[in-house]
Amino acid sequence: MPPLDRRTFLAGAAALALPGSALAQGSGEVDIVVIGAGAAGIAAARRIAAANRRVVVIEAADRIGGRCATDSKIFGVPFDRGAHWLYGMDVNPVVKAAAGTGLDITAAPPGQKVRIGRRYARESELEDFLSVLVRSNRAIIEASRGKADVACLQALPKDLLDWRNTVEYVLGPLPYGKDLRDLSAVDVAKAAERDSGAFCKQGLGTLLAALAGGLSVRLSTPANRINTWVRGKVEVETGRGTIVARAAIITASTNVMAAGKIRFDPELPKRQLDAFGKLGLGSQDHVVLELAGQPLGPQRDDLIFEKADSARTAAMLANVADTSLCMIQLAGKLGRDLSAQGEAAMVDYAQEWLAKLYGSDIRKAVRRTHATRWNQEPFVLGAASAASIGGQGARAVLTEPVRDRLWFAGEAVHETQYGTVGGAWLSGERAAEAAMRKFGWITTPRPAAEPSRETPRKPRRQPTPTQAPAPSPSRWPF
Repeated sequence: MPPLDRRTFLAGAAALALPGSALAQGSGEVDIVVIGAGAAGIAAARRIAAANRRVVVIEAADRIGGRCATDSKIFGVPFDRGAHWLYGMDVNPVVKAAAGTGLDITAAPPGQKVRIGRRYARESELEDFLSVLVRSNRAIIEASRGKADVACLQALPKDLLDWRNTVEYVLGPLPYGKDLRDLSAVDVAKAAERDSGAFCKQGLGTLLAALAGGLSVRLSTPANRINTWVRGKVEVETGRGTIVARAAIITASTNVMAAGKIRFDPELPKRQLDAFGKLGLGSQDHVVLELAGQPLGPQRDDLIFEKADSARTAAMLANVADTSLCMIQLAGKLGRDLSAQGEAAMVDYAQEWLAKLYGSDIRKAVRRTHATRWNQEPFVLGAASAASIGGQGARAVLTEPVRDRLWFAGEAVHETQYGTVGGAWLSGERAAEAAMRKFGWITTPRPAAEPSRETPRKPRRQPTPTQAPAPSPSRWPF
């Protein structure tokens, strides 16, 4: 297989505007302009193009993928710097779309392992943990049915004993990037199950670039100002010219929108502005360590966390895609603080945490290292959205069009699959269809609304003596 960075470049080049198009040179007019070439933006553009409408995607960064970013230069093998998981493998729209790319989608091993000190948890200990986890999940769901929204932390049972720190991490920072005190019980209760995990061997960034093939995509072209004063039109000003369209679909992250990095003329309604603030991004970063000699065992994509004695904890995906890489996730307030201190502090903490679980000798196996810092990425400013207390309704607000010319899409806009690549993809398709219906370009029936989760699902498989079935929500989304 040729080097991944070359494949990513070629896939991105294939997605540029066709020769002779005015859009390849700067200004131009299209039916719909899509802002952002992440999962939501690519899904929206594909849906619009399939309806034979003129569409262009503009992307502030110099690559396709958004928070799906694959690198192969640092370690010589592909790894995902951002989103890594695809959920609901049998029904995930991204997995279905990937079938025509020639890329490899593989199922993730079920369950995860729990370390207690220097050993793996025994079967009886796992049963205790799972019992506590199920009770905690149910308590959050019950709390969500109250008259007022509460923090997930407030809903937890009081008798979690020495599993409390682990439960708080597994239900908060691990899947959502925020501590439970900052998470809406209503939002968490509505989240769809994150089971049947899958990976793209070549990386999700590579997959998104391949799915953008044939689309008109302009990289390194941030939207500076969006003008809707023009009757029946939208003008999107960029450093490479102005694009005029009937409508715009905006897929920028909620933190980018809340920071005012895109100006609107006239300003967006307060309803939408408030929604961005209520759906702020959590903090999730990977510290990637290259380990010599398989010191963590031979199983690929082994998800491991610990019975934590404090909030200073982490999780790890070992032997990523059968390589010598392990990804340690730093999330929530701890992860945000370490990210602010810089890559060296993040790597030091990750190695310290690994040595606590496997002994100090494991440090000798560490070769090259890398840490992501998504909070500092100027076109993202975080990981995935997580609603603040009372903020779950903001997701529905962002599905509403503004002046019948602006639509929003992205993982934050999906009410049950937020924080996932599949949710972002579905929201992009939904926004594209809503815009095209408005203008009479499609007349197909609207899909039925997706039901929200009412009760946690049972694990699909029984655990082995050292492996727990995936809790709900199961894996980290980033």
